[in-house]
Amino acid sequence: MTDSPYLTVKDVAVYLHLNEKKVYQLASEGHLPATKVTGKWLFPRKLVDQWLLESSHHGVLSDRLLISGSDDPLLHACLLRLMQQHKHQALYSYMPTGTQAGLSLLAQGLIDACAVHWGKAEESLLRHPALIRQYSGARHWVLVHLFKRQQGLMMRADDSDTLLSEPEQLLSKRWVVRQEGAGSQRFLKEWLQQQRLSYERMTPSVRALTETEVAAAICRQQADIGPGTQAAAVQAGLTFVPVYQEAFELVIPRSVYFRTLLQQIFEWLQSSEGRQTAEQLEGYDLSQCGKLVWNGEMGD
Repeated sequence: MTDSPYLTVKDVAVYLHLNEKKVYQLASEGHLPATKVTGKWLFPRKLVDQWLLESSHHGVLSDRLLISGSDDPLLHACLLRLMQQHKHQALYSYMPTGTQAGLSLLAQGLIDACAVHWGKAEESLLRHPALIRQYSGARHWVLVHLFKRQQGLMMRADDSDTLLSEPEQLLSKRWVVRQEGAGSQRFLKEWLQQQRLSYERMTPSVRALTETEVAAAICRQQADIGPGTQAAAVQAGLTFVPVYQEAFELVIPRSVYFRTLLQQIFEWLQSSEGRQTAEQLEGYDLSQCGKLVWNGEMGD
């Protein structure tokens, strides 16, 4: 068999001890990680090996869960507490990258779940599936609701000048902005557009990769204002100006959905400890936590 990082149908058939017809079937149904190049199937060797591990006794990697995508304080708190409950015999890894970067990682099979937020809560039933469908493998994913949260603007509690600024004056303030592809960056651009203000006229003071970095930059007085959630503002002792409620949801491959570690996230968020933590952080609505809101296989 070739040493290339990409395997052909014939290579995979030999590697997995299957006939080539079965390999074609698994690839076309999306079960085997594969891509088509000029009409021919190619299989990344690394992802085929990972698929084998994941397929073994309901997943050899059932003692770890890798999450990326959007940043959120309540999800951070949840995963830290679940790690404690497992007495560090299982690993929850959470690396916030922003919504679109997380979906790209999920499409490559590098993570198990991706957290997303992409606009107002009442529009999420359309916006989230529309975004997800842009990525390969989406028809094998499901979308599960975690909670609604308040999205808005953060600033220092003693900064009345910024708080009382007219919309046009806000452009001259020192802004923290997020990376492109982050849900908070999309929010900021949409909010400015609604105020009839141009994002291009703004001079960012700081570029932050997470909500924590946005809040820290404002606290250190490197900036005056930036996008974020009520929970992030409360944690940092900042003033929060709510703009709208948004849906915060998890995109999950169907094969990962029933993993115990994943289901425990939904259970903790709905527990008395989870709800109490959400109340302390402020700005959360857990009433539909764990609800399956979209199934790629079934379409809309």
